[in-house]
Amino acid sequence: MPHLDSPVRQLPGVGSRIELRLAKIGIVTVGDLLFHLPFRYIDKTRLVPIGALRPGQEALVQGTVELAQVRFGRRRSLLCRISDGTGALLLRFFHFNRTQQAGMERGRRIRCWGQVRTGPQAPEMVHPEYQFIADNEADQVDQTLTPVYPATEGMSQGLLRRLVERARGALESDPETLRDLIPLKLLEGLRLPSLREALQVVHNPPAGADTNLLMEGRHPAQRRLAFEELLAHQASLRLLRQQFRELRAPALPAGDLVARIEGKLPFRLTRAQSRVLGEVRADLDAETPMLRLIQGDVGCGKTVVAALAAVQAVSAGFQAALMAPTELLAEQHHAGLGEWFAGSGIGICLLTGSLKRRGRSALLPRLAAGEPLIAIGTHALFQQGVAFGRLGLVIVDEQHRFGVHQRLALLEKGATGAGCPHQLIMTATPIPRTLAMTVFADLDVSIVDELPPDRRPVRTHVISGARRDEIIGRIATACADGRQAYWVCPLIEESDALQCAAAIDTQRTLAETLPGRRIGLLHGRMKPAEKERAMRAFKSGGTDVLVATTVIEVGVDVPNASLMIVENAERLGLSQLHQLRGRVGRGNRDSDCVLMYEGPLGETARERLETMRLTTDGFRIAEKDLELRGPGELLGARQTGIQSLRVANLARDARMMPQVQRAAEALLRYHPELVEALVRRWVTAEQNLAGV
Repeated sequence: MPHLDSPVRQLPGVGSRIELRLAKIGIVTVGDLLFHLPFRYIDKTRLVPIGALRPGQEALVQGTVELAQVRFGRRRSLLCRISDGTGALLLRFFHFNRTQQAGMERGRRIRCWGQVRTGPQAPEMVHPEYQFIADNEADQVDQTLTPVYPATEGMSQGLLRRLVERARGALESDPETLRDLIPLKLLEGLRLPSLREALQVVHNPPAGADTNLLMEGRHPAQRRLAFEELLAHQASLRLLRQQFRELRAPALPAGDLVARIEGKLPFRLTRAQSRVLGEVRADLDAETPMLRLIQGDVGCGKTVVAALAAVQAVSAGFQAALMAPTELLAEQHHAGLGEWFAGSGIGICLLTGSLKRRGRSALLPRLAAGEPLIAIGTHALFQQGVAFGRLGLVIVDEQHRFGVHQRLALLEKGATGAGCPHQLIMTATPIPRTLAMTVFADLDVSIVDELPPDRRPVRTHVISGARRDEIIGRIATACADGRQAYWVCPLIEESDALQCAAAIDTQRTLAETLPGRRIGLLHGRMKPAEKERAMRAFKSGGTDVLVATTVIEVGVDVPNASLMIVENAERLGLSQLHQLRGRVGRGNRDSDCVLMYEGPLGETARERLETMRLTTDGFRIAEKDLELRGPGELLGARQTGIQSLRVANLARDARMMPQVQRAAEALLRYHPELVEALVRRWVTAEQNLAGV
């Protein structure tokens, strides 16, 4: 008998060809099929009089065939006129065979479903679904709405409906498989139906069901399934968190050295930085591994907090590793920390892929011996052959797209006799609270929600691409004033479909229109060494304008860059636009971001650009981006778990998250015997890192 995690091929009628087609839409198991929900519904529960039809309406009608004929024009078509006494309707078929034509006999009763459009002589339906009926079937209509499922080429709706029903039939015969794993008392408090009731409604809603609620995904039956799925993921991550807390980590008490170094910094910490630093210090002082995410807008000073945490680790006799996504960013951190901690006696080293063999050979023994120092680098820090003798703290910069798998790998890499290292993750991409509650439930979250007083807000302008020459003139003025500028193009190559200018062509154009100015180029298809050279030249002032794709979304500080042009800005998401805007405004000059668009603008694009113009608050922008684009776009496809939610929609179901959190806590405390089955029902083996 099939179970939820049984391969879908165990269902009758699923051969290898159908199995492959189902896999294309993410259906691999019987459970995937069960939770493959319709995206809309057809109402065949009532007949509409032909005389009452309106253009654009989808309706079920029935009548008597009055005539049928083949018409030859620009396209051969079969025309069939039917009537029910209230009016006449023309059925038009461009694809038909002789059997269909012969079946359209005058006087036969026919029932049709389709969309009505205005025809030359009468209302029409083009290629409607139809069936001939006997007189005694005239009053028999469906008792439930007909589901329409997301499908793929070669996968008909009829086949999908049959397979879903087979899956339901196979699983419902086993009372254990679909038993309610949410305690009844909790369900009643949330006013949600049972699991079986919810599945019955979503796959076969009764006549008269609120189709508006169903289409929006807000029907109680859909909310029941979404709630249970979110609860399963929340419980899984909380179990993982519990397992982390059972591990040992070295206690890293803050000594006098930390306070002395903080007092010698060339600036004062903001209240937000001090608050978050206090949370981090308390974590480091404990013998359970810290797992903390620091969020904060671009320029809020997260790196200083992380650097002082690293000092705390070193002052306690341990090592700290700070991992950055690029060599240039790692070098920037190395230079910044070297400047802040000059004369303090804190050892700081740099380990990247381009480190020469001699330097690597000298450094690796120091790390393996456990010498207390701060090691800064890229992924090279955790490659094979690199060993840390006393790693107390791992800091991951700008890697919010790392999922739970990567966080576990870092813990395992740094494990020593003293236990697991503490872990601190930073991101400059503000993550909405509801999304953080779901994706980072295994982490503590701190927010640096205050900018330093000397940080100047960037002025944002939304300008049509028709004013391109005027914008180039602004670049010329900025360069003449000794400043630098970014010009961002979303694509590398020309695309007629997207109307996006290519970075290569833009570089050539700017070089022609700005003679004497040095125009750099940076895009994703360049080799890593070429990218590093391009960015290094811009940072050092070797180029005046850097034409780039969105690879500079996360980049280094170039204080002299005060102008950002984003071409085809209407095609980018809000969080991405906000990250790009954060590349400027890092010096002591007023800075501007120009969002250039190609009209006409759709409603969503207009809303995005207006949001950017009105606010620089990254968290407000992230909430709006979640609402408009969804979590997968906001965090990126690599974020473990986000792309695999089958029913829940984090943007739509955000209001349920506080209830989900409370339910997860209650379930783990009072009903731990239900948790394993709940997690197995919804969380894939790949995601189920808690091992239940």
